[in-house]
Amino acid sequence: MAERKQSIVLFPFMAQGHIIPFLALALQLEKRKNYNIIIVNTSLNIKKLASTLPSNSSIKLIEIPFNSEHHNLPPNTENTDVVPYHLVIRLIQASTTLRPAFKQLIQNIINQQQQLCIIADIFFGWTAGVAKELGVSHVIFSGCSSFGLACYYSLWINLPHRRVDSHHFFLPDFPEARAIHRTQLPANISEADGIDAWSIFQRKNFSDWVNSDGFLFNTVQEFDSVGLNYFARKLNRPAWAIGPVLLSTGSGSRGKGGGIDPQLCREWLNTKPSNSVLFVCFGSMNTISGSQMMQLGTALERSGTNFIWVVRPPIGFDINSEFRAEEWFPEGFMEKILQSNRGLIVHDWAPQVEILSHEAVSVFLSHCGWNSAMESLSHGVPILGWPMAAEQFYNCKVLEEEVGVCVEVARGKSCEVRYEDILAKIELVMGERDKGLEMRKKAGEVRDMIRNAMKDEDGFKGSSVRGMDQFLSAALPPSS
Repeated sequence: MAERKQSIVLFPFMAQGHIIPFLALALQLEKRKNYNIIIVNTSLNIKKLASTLPSNSSIKLIEIPFNSEHHNLPPNTENTDVVPYHLVIRLIQASTTLRPAFKQLIQNIINQQQQLCIIADIFFGWTAGVAKELGVSHVIFSGCSSFGLACYYSLWINLPHRRVDSHHFFLPDFPEARAIHRTQLPANISEADGIDAWSIFQRKNFSDWVNSDGFLFNTVQEFDSVGLNYFARKLNRPAWAIGPVLLSTGSGSRGKGGGIDPQLCREWLNTKPSNSVLFVCFGSMNTISGSQMMQLGTALERSGTNFIWVVRPPIGFDINSEFRAEEWFPEGFMEKILQSNRGLIVHDWAPQVEILSHEAVSVFLSHCGWNSAMESLSHGVPILGWPMAAEQFYNCKVLEEEVGVCVEVARGKSCEVRYEDILAKIELVMGERDKGLEMRKKAGEVRDMIRNAMKDEDGFKGSSVRGMDQFLSAALPPSS
């Protein structure tokens, strides 16, 4: 009898911050050469993925039908990148209607005599029920830190901030997280009352997780074990750290337009001394307010430091529209930057991995999305944190309080910031005083932890390699 093929189906939610780590995971799994790798998504996301895959990749892309207009969404709305924040929940709700088509797709693969495992997004808890019905393995993959997702999960299922009058509160089932402040709540959790659309979705979504066989995290066990232990005890399922799951240099999307030629970026960085450049970027979906932009610009100007700043129009303006520097930057800012060659202003997109890997880069001012955090720490670059949404507040919290590689510079999209405070944090972290030296030393130690976790040579397997091995042997045991 012919040996059954083993296939792994990856199904990310329709957002770049979710699709990118899934693509990186697919490419990592493809290197093992033992599996047929399939990525499932809606038509426009599959087209974008097709343009991103290496030409020699054998990863198969399968479209799943979806019409956004059937869900009171604008035409061709298939990714959070193209919708305002208030419509994100509608896209998430609409994604649950993919269940019948997804079930049929999985059934078709089973009919081809293929042993199968599904790796699904944290927003696709319902896929675990499909897997259970069809008798196939299922895991949930999170691009978040396990600590960050543990806080996010606990907040949604408990809404503890609604039971206290104080600004600080604790998570009843996750005391290891210590005190949370109300300003560390993303808007949808802060406003949740248990019967709002987000609460209804998340409670159903999280309750479906019990049907899964385990959890994969794009993280490293050595500095993120507290969150891994939370999920293992809370849901009585294994939680494997397999990170960093990152795209290699030069891979990935160029954003929604604009950007800079990586060669020009490299040439500019080559003119700067080692550890002299601050990189500022708030991820693929975020921007800051006009007043915050003014204050940040003033701080950068007065700091005297070299910097690369990826900019988008501020909150309240079309994020895809032209950037109006004369309105949104301090007076004379661009002229001074051009004359001094001290700063590089990049519109919409920059080659982040290439920048962070350059020896001239000292610190990353980031929204603390976990993809960005892992890219930064993989190159030993400490972080100035400005969390804005979702679990970013708790990524920043763990990196600052537990790991020691981050200093929070601001919190949220609506907080009032003063350039003096931002300037003080830039000088603190980039300076040669105790704090800056200590953070850079610690970031170097974390970089080494990450490298060791991914090591697989001379009979030694790092913790993330072992995590991947354990997951694969549990999900797709060798045929007898």
